[in-house]
Amino acid sequence: MQKSQISPLPPPSDEVLDKLRDLVSSSHLQYDSAALHIRAMALMGRLKSLHRAANTATRLSKEQTAEARQEMDQSHLNLQNLLYEKRHLEREIEKCRQFASIYQDVPLYTIDNFKRLAPQEARTEEVLTDDHQLMLNRLSFELAERQRLDLRKKELMQQKEDLLKQSKSKVSTMESVKAQIDMLMKTASDIQKKVDELVQPIPGETNDAPG
Repeated sequence: MQKSQISPLPPPSDEVLDKLRDLVSSSHLQYDSAALHIRAMALMGRLKSLHRAANTATRLSKEQTAEARQEMDQSHLNLQNLLYEKRHLEREIEKCRQFASIYQDVPLYTIDNFKRLAPQEARTEEVLTDDHQLMLNRLSFELAERQRLDLRKKELMQQKEDLLKQSKSKVSTMESVKAQIDMLMKTASDIQKKVDELVQPIPGETNDAPG
């Protein structure tokens, strides 16, 4: 809000009042009454003009005072808002300072291992001299390595499951073949017994030949 110019005050009416008092004094008795009346009317007109100017100046002064008070109230409100925002930011900063991030508990590759294993662009001289960027790159590398190892772990687990399935399939096949062999051997034994029962030995085959 732009500040209004302070309105100039009208000249004091004391001089006009003094002249009016002088007109009715004994020193003007010898003057023509018509001339005195004209002079008095002129002074009265001047007095009314000064009165209007004084009223206008008073009204403008009140308006300017109200505007100034409003500006002061707005400035005070803005100051209170700024102080509130300042306190809020200070609390947030303190929270950030006290915040314990999970990365502090994450076991990372050591600096030596990071320098040895990380990609070249992640361990430049500029990065190594910037603690913040170095920590970000170490965390990024740790995440990439864990994702890579997790993927490898899943691949190995899948291979293990495939091998277990193949092993179970082979065991099942072996057990099936063994069962079939056992069944065949039992069948052969049963057939041999039946053959032995059906085929009688020839008499005398078991006696010794004469001498």
